[in-house]
Amino acid sequence: MLFDYPFVLELQMSAIRFVMLGGFLGAGKTTTIARLAHAYQQQGLRVGIVTNDQATDLVDTHTLRSQGFAVGEVAGSCFCCNFNELTDVAAKLTSEQRPDVILAEPVGSCTDLVATVVQPLKRLHADRFHVAPYGVLLKPSHGRKILRGEANAGFSPKAAYIFQKQLEEADFIVINRVDQLSVAEVDELQQLIEQHHPGVPTLRMSAKTGTGFAGLLELLDQQGDFGRRILDIDYDIYAEGEAELGWLNSSLRITSDLPFSLDELLVRIIDRLRDRLRSLPAEAAHLKAIGLWEGSHAVANLISNELPAELSLASERMTASADLVVNARVSLDPETLEAEVRQSVEAVCGELGARCTWHQTQSFRPGRPIPTHRFASAARK
Repeated sequence: MLFDYPFVLELQMSAIRFVMLGGFLGAGKTTTIARLAHAYQQQGLRVGIVTNDQATDLVDTHTLRSQGFAVGEVAGSCFCCNFNELTDVAAKLTSEQRPDVILAEPVGSCTDLVATVVQPLKRLHADRFHVAPYGVLLKPSHGRKILRGEANAGFSPKAAYIFQKQLEEADFIVINRVDQLSVAEVDELQQLIEQHHPGVPTLRMSAKTGTGFAGLLELLDQQGDFGRRILDIDYDIYAEGEAELGWLNSSLRITSDLPFSLDELLVRIIDRLRDRLRSLPAEAAHLKAIGLWEGSHAVANLISNELPAELSLASERMTASADLVVNARVSLDPETLEAEVRQSVEAVCGELGARCTWHQTQSFRPGRPIPTHRFASAARK
């Protein structure tokens, strides 16, 4: 559906600040976006958020809306392949919320965003948006192996190619999740980035704890001619790398005769699914589940087979029913992934004496990216 708000946009006193943060699946983009939104609101700014996924029922959208943010969603394809929907959703947010800042979170398996999103915004919509420097969050668990050039990095070389290209087009790189790393591990990641991407500013940060977050605000507030790192990219490798990931979004209702812990339910589901994937084996890029009931919400996620499930948002709620949304991005064929998710959810529910009612499930491999616009060179200064 298209929206047209030319008069509203013309009434803006100045162009809206457009902040897009990239990074691989599980890099911590949603947590970072939420912290940024709170920070900008504390500055007295109005904030709109645009999330992005290859399908509907996105945990990130539910998570951000449950925190009270105004969120629009571009579903069904990435920002680059549905650029008009991105600008339409931004226009709708502008009409309804009149934001000073729009925060955009692209699909974690996407790259080439400078040529297909940043440059089109700067060239075609400069009157509407003032685009901030483009930052990319580095995911340490897979990033260390990929940047080291390890043969067993968790993903195939084609999927690792996407990860590397994401970093290559960044105006700055954020080493996120430093709260989970030793100083030596962070130092090694810093050295690897400097080796592969010399001269690119790097920030050490934990979106979860806030360590280093002030530095992110400073980087995003920079003024200048950013977003000029146009990639030399092979779309065949890019497409094949994305297609190696099975993609699943499911929604369901869980009910029980006796109250259960919503937090425990989510963690047990994610841990059970991780154990199943390790036995196959199949590498998880990102698993997420959100539970919602009567104003309460909890989120559990997993960013690597090597790590346990993490309760990123706790509800501390006992309930006899809950709505769940499960998202899984795994190097596995979609049919097997769907079967594993269903089996894991139903097994945990059975252990808790609960029942599952499945609403809808979408499982597939992402299609070949076909950008709406692609500028092969940066706009003249």
